[in-house]
Amino acid sequence: MKHILTLLLGLTALTACGTRGGKTTDSPQARRDWQPEENKVEVITLQRTDFPVQILSNGRLSAMRKATLSFRTSGTISRLNVSPGSRVEKGAVIAQLDRPDLDLALESAQIALQRARLDLLDRLAGLGYTPKDTASIPADILEMARMRSGYTAACNALAKARYDRDGAVLKAPFTGRVADLSARVHDPAPSSALCTLLDDSAMEVQFTVMEADYARVSRGMAIRVRPFTDGSQEYRGQVTGINPSVGKNGLVTLTGSVPGASGLLDGMNVHVLLEKTLPGRLVVPKGAVVIRDNLPVLFTLTEEGTARWVYVNLLESNAESYAVEANGDRGATLAPGERVIVSGNLNLADGSAVVLK
Repeated sequence: MKHILTLLLGLTALTACGTRGGKTTDSPQARRDWQPEENKVEVITLQRTDFPVQILSNGRLSAMRKATLSFRTSGTISRLNVSPGSRVEKGAVIAQLDRPDLDLALESAQIALQRARLDLLDRLAGLGYTPKDTASIPADILEMARMRSGYTAACNALAKARYDRDGAVLKAPFTGRVADLSARVHDPAPSSALCTLLDDSAMEVQFTVMEADYARVSRGMAIRVRPFTDGSQEYRGQVTGINPSVGKNGLVTLTGSVPGASGLLDGMNVHVLLEKTLPGRLVVPKGAVVIRDNLPVLFTLTEEGTARWVYVNLLESNAESYAVEANGDRGATLAPGERVIVSGNLNLADGSAVVLK
């Protein structure tokens, strides 16, 4: 009796497992409700286009022209026309020392020259020449008269007095901005520089690339510069110099110019992006390439709606794309006009059925 009861309970359990909501799981309705999973993909039409090669680096800016300004003599600063960040025009007076002795020396030299000029005119008149027509006086006679009258020595003394006096006045050698001001009015003239003048109308950037990238860079190559502090700002320039040696860390130093660099500062750290255009390349987004058999492949969409597996060689890369070609060693073919799958390709196999999103 116990054996019969156990058998009946087992049959009841099997009957319950074979039904769901009044229907068996292998019923025709259940088979109609089940649908195979679809491979939804996006595609692009492959074409030959210009491919921008990009090399990323970090660099440091410096003003294209920079001058360290200092007085040629000692004294107390009596005039200071600038403050840090002031913009000055070429030839403008930046600062001046209180040196009345130099002013007196200059005035004395001017008086001495006037006296020597009168003496020269008297000597020329005594030799029978008209002083106003020096072009008719033989050169050797005119030179002798200048020497004996003291005129030549007086000219030299005046030039020296002017030079000494100019050494107490600091002028801008070019248009730029004042930086690193080290003194104030009534301070003694510093023994080192009073300030630095920066021409920030253009910047120079110095950066490095790996030795392996040396063959890919050249003078005139376009660069884009972005400050660390604000990646939304971007300035364009070009490579102006390549140091012909490799550093200890396998790095090559490059120099570039960045015109119109308003808003950039001397010494600022920046990201540098080098760009070189390669024409006529087959270009695909990076997402189009996946790894199969430890090799890069991409999938193209056939007319039958299936994915075709294509082995490729990656010729160049940048931040967004690859320049590719068919891997001939694997018997692959790839041509412009084919539809390349760029998304939904992670789980595809050769011949997988796909549908467009």
